Amino acid sequence: MKVLNCINIFLIGIPIILIALGFITQQSSGNLIGYGLMFTPLIGLFQVISGISLLIYDPKDKMLKWYLSGVLLFFFCWICNSNIIYMPILEYTQFTLPLILAIYFSVLIYKKASI
Repeated sequence: MKVLNCINIFLIGIPIILIALGFITQQSSGNLIGYGLMFTPLIGLFQVISGISLLIYDPKDKMLKWYLSGVLLFFFCWICNSNIIYMPILEYTQFTLPLILAIYFSVLIYKKASI
C-alpha cells in the first residue's frame, strides 16, 4: 500500500510541477501547461484502476465503495450531459467531481498506507 501511495503522490506531483514551471517560465506557446493538463486524465485512470483493484481485494471497504460511487456519478453526469439532456447542474458536477475524487482517493490511500 505504501508503494501505491508513493506512485499516487508522484503522479499527482507531475502535472503540478509542469503547470507551475509553465507559469514561472512564462512560455508563449504554453507547452508545459498543456502537458500538465494532458497528464491529468492519466492520473484519473490510474486512480480508478487502483480503486477497482483495491475493491476486488477488499470488497467490504465502505470508503472504496463511496469512491467508486463517485466515479460512477461522474460518468453518469458525463453521459447524461452529452447524450441525453443538457443540464447546467450536471456540468458543474462534472467539472468539480474529478478534483474531489482525486483528493478523496489520495487521502484514502494515505490512510491505508499509514496503518
